[in-house]
Amino acid sequence: MHCRHYSRARQGGAALIVALLVFALCTALIVALEVEFNRFYQRAGNLLLMEQANVYLRGAEELATLVLLADYDEDSKREQPRDDLTELWAQEAQPYPLEEGVMLQGALQDLQGRFNLNRLAERVAQPGEGEESVDRPRFTPAQVQFIRLLQTLGEPQLSEQQAIIVTESVSDWLDSDLEPASLGAEDDYYFVQDPAYRSANRPMASSSELLAVANVTPQLYRALAPLVTVWPQVPAPLNIHTAPAAVLRSINADDDWQPLTEADGEALVQRRKELGFADMDDFLASPEFAGKEEQMEQARSLLGQDTGYFLLTAEVKVADREMRLYSVLQREGRQVNVLARAAGSL
Repeated sequence: MHCRHYSRARQGGAALIVALLVFALCTALIVALEVEFNRFYQRAGNLLLMEQANVYLRGAEELATLVLLADYDEDSKREQPRDDLTELWAQEAQPYPLEEGVMLQGALQDLQGRFNLNRLAERVAQPGEGEESVDRPRFTPAQVQFIRLLQTLGEPQLSEQQAIIVTESVSDWLDSDLEPASLGAEDDYYFVQDPAYRSANRPMASSSELLAVANVTPQLYRALAPLVTVWPQVPAPLNIHTAPAAVLRSINADDDWQPLTEADGEALVQRRKELGFADMDDFLASPEFAGKEEQMEQARSLLGQDTGYFLLTAEVKVADREMRLYSVLQREGRQVNVLARAAGSL
């Protein structure tokens, strides 16, 4: 009898242990399910907020399209259509409150008011076989303009020679051949980098590609970024009515590789703000170009007065989360197309 009682007690203890193990497993399973549910719930919430933000940002694109079309209709009434900073599309960004505390704002910038880096792919034509050797310019008008632009930067401050080195490096990155310019860089330079890579030998898709180009430091890129673009991919004339002071300073006599002075650049911007430039002749008649009119034929060929490419920067704040969209918009007649979208720079 005693042995039978001990066996029952031992069986009861084993059953208790099994019950405790089952309880522990159930508890662990419930905790794991709760953690996974919370993750799923948070993920679903984040996706919902992102979708909501994207809808608002696409709405900003639609609004920008309406503004650009309205501007086109107004310009069509002008005897000489042009795009300048007094127009509706050029106004500063203003926060626009939407439902449930959502804040949206957007601004348009004229991409043809910036220097187009893809212009640097052009090379000076070399004499063909059997042609007489004649004195030819070393650089194209666009390359000379970029040399001047690089010298307008406050930090880093580049000399004319340093600007030439950077210009030839960018030109080599863009052109289709593998022959480096005298101060440029092609595959031989990039192969020995860590990690090794090759030159693009094609037009840039983003101005951030400058960071991969020889002799372009991060500091130089940050200074250049607001002044340059890669749109349109087939470069169009620079709009004199929207270009910032530094870009206006890069316009000078064809044989002068130095930029205008900082005071000259500010004077051009101030005169444009107060009086505007009636046309290209009026712009080139500015006192800052006095005595240079006959030496500006090549520089004039790079200039224009209207714009077909714009950069939309839109920001939205939803539930204390901020999202930003950059969109490249092309206006062609009464049609606006979105050529590129990115959450980063374009």
